Amino acid sequence: MSLTLYYHPLASYCWKVLIALYENAVPFEKRIINLADPADKAALEALWPLAKFPAIRDHSRGRDLAETSIIIEYLDRYWAGPHPLLPGNWDDALEVRLWDRVFDNHLQGPMQQLVTDRMRDTHLDLTKERTTMVKAYHMLDRHLVSRTWVGREAFSMADCAAAPALFYASTLEPIGADLGHLSAYFERLLKRASVQRVLEEAKPYLQYYPFADNIPARFR
Repeated sequence: MSLTLYYHPLASYCWKVLIALYENAVPFEKRIINLADPADKAALEALWPLAKFPAIRDHSRGRDLAETSIIIEYLDRYWAGPHPLLPGNWDDALEVRLWDRVFDNHLQGPMQQLVTDRMRDTHLDLTKERTTMVKAYHMLDRHLVSRTWVGREAFSMADCAAAPALFYASTLEPIGADLGHLSAYFERLLKRASVQRVLEEAKPYLQYYPFADNIPARFR
């Protein structure tokens, strides 16, 4: 197998890359990394010294890559499938990159701080993080008024980022009933075959999520 993905099925950023891989049926080998295992951690550090997943090794090209957006852009160039995740038009691609950053920085970022706080039992004041998530929800709801997907026309890298961000963020800060456009968009994401596959693979691990009790029953 030419590609090996170093990842964990519970990790939200790993979902983002998995969705991209499944969207275009890219063949790859999976290596689950348990960071508590010294051998696993060493294997990941050999690819990416910061020891954060996902990371991917392209054996055919002799390249190791980390950072989700970079991985997806690389896949879109060298392992292209029938569904480009970055538009060829520069302005459209810029739009995709913008919303990709919104999901990663303003939903996933605050969400992970809340999860880390629970795991470490530090009881920090994370009001700012929750406020950021709600602001992002409202911004997205306005943006999605007349859109099917969050980029321009087709499903893109930004939607790969959206699925895990909204799934986990909504377990901490539910999407308000007044945000109908965002809620409808989230439901469209959940019906996507690539997203359904990632969710199904994650099911055995969701019990280890620190806020597992907040996960809706339909996902368990």
